[in-house]
Amino acid sequence: MFQKILIANRGEIALRVLRACKELGIKTVVVHSTADADAMHVRLADESVCIGPPPSRDSYLNIHQIVAACEITGADAVHPGYGFLSENAKFADILAAHNITFIGPSGDHIRVMGDKIEAKRTAKRLGIPVVPGSDGAVTEEKEAKRIAAEIGYPVIIKASAGGGGRGMKVARTEDDLEIALATARSEAGAAFGDDAVYIEKYLEKPRHIELQVFGDGAGRGVHFGERDCSLQRRHQKVWEEANSPALNADQRARIGDTCAKAIAELGYSGAGTIEFLYENGEFYFIEMNTRLQVEHPVTEAITGIDLVHEQIRVASGGGLSVKQDEIKFNGHAIECRINAEDPRTFTPSPGTITHFHTPGGLGIRVDSGVYSGYKIPPYYDSLIGKLIVHGRNRVECMMRLRRALDEFVVDGIKTTLPLFRDLVGNHDIADGEYDIHWLEKYLAAAD
Repeated sequence: MFQKILIANRGEIALRVLRACKELGIKTVVVHSTADADAMHVRLADESVCIGPPPSRDSYLNIHQIVAACEITGADAVHPGYGFLSENAKFADILAAHNITFIGPSGDHIRVMGDKIEAKRTAKRLGIPVVPGSDGAVTEEKEAKRIAAEIGYPVIIKASAGGGGRGMKVARTEDDLEIALATARSEAGAAFGDDAVYIEKYLEKPRHIELQVFGDGAGRGVHFGERDCSLQRRHQKVWEEANSPALNADQRARIGDTCAKAIAELGYSGAGTIEFLYENGEFYFIEMNTRLQVEHPVTEAITGIDLVHEQIRVASGGGLSVKQDEIKFNGHAIECRINAEDPRTFTPSPGTITHFHTPGGLGIRVDSGVYSGYKIPPYYDSLIGKLIVHGRNRVECMMRLRRALDEFVVDGIKTTLPLFRDLVGNHDIADGEYDIHWLEKYLAAAD
């Protein structure tokens, strides 16, 4: 087991990893920018190192400073959390060159899954169902028209190196295709420095279903069930739940077994999430995230397994702690992402939290690094906390969520709490009848 882990992140995920390390008896080091000097994870860590000014490029994305912090403090492993450097293959390679363990998959696996085109090819080879579309990057309009005609309109054009909805355009007819292709390539080049795009069949009313998987790097793989992340705004997840209200037991077992076998065959090490669009009983691979997910607590709630403990165990060479038949699913869990944003316009709302009170009681968990008097800096993601609720079934979970949202108090800034209070009383949400377009239509109708 590791002696000291450096946590290369900030906010609630840094605190989440820190807690897991303390439970395992591992010393902790956190890095922080000058803007985060008063953050909760900085206060609670065994050691802290300031690595630069507020801009992420000068601090949390500064690989040389983070490696230097490891060497100064004697950290023998780095947990990247999510975001920032968590899916940076170069970072994983540099750590390995310095004999520091990256708590995550190999740089090679990060590279393969970070390229959307190569990831799709790999998924297809491993027997994972994929969305019909181009086999690789599309550069010519003539080729794009041929592929679109073969798979049928509407189609969606996506950036190969994309994420967060950038470099994605829908074409419903051949007349739309030319401008959609040019616009997607332009956006992709500006956002990612790579204008490669590919084409897929556009599904009209899919759900977003993802599978939590783990590999030991030596040919064993397991899955920890699925999460439904269909409530999204601008391709950003807002509300996640496990299990999905859209799947039955047979569908759940089928896709879980497929993903676990694929991870084993790939020789993958650590945590990963295989994401799908799901429509009319069929799953279509869209990407794989080679890191811990923001929404991992709902999986922990229904399995009783600490996924960060599992990450650390696998990275240290201890292998997986459970076999597939030992993973049991209990009840239902929902997570709401509480952001420092206006609940209608989603404009960021940095500032000082004057009063912060979290709900409690059976089945309630709040992951947050903020506190009364904490000043939210304007430089980073607006997520300030996650409310996770667990119940014996979805009905009990929704009842408990409603009560927890009523208890949650954040004063001094605007948050998305009012949005969740509206959603929890909506009939479609109560019935589990929604797709990836539902929330944007709901918000548009409310304006």
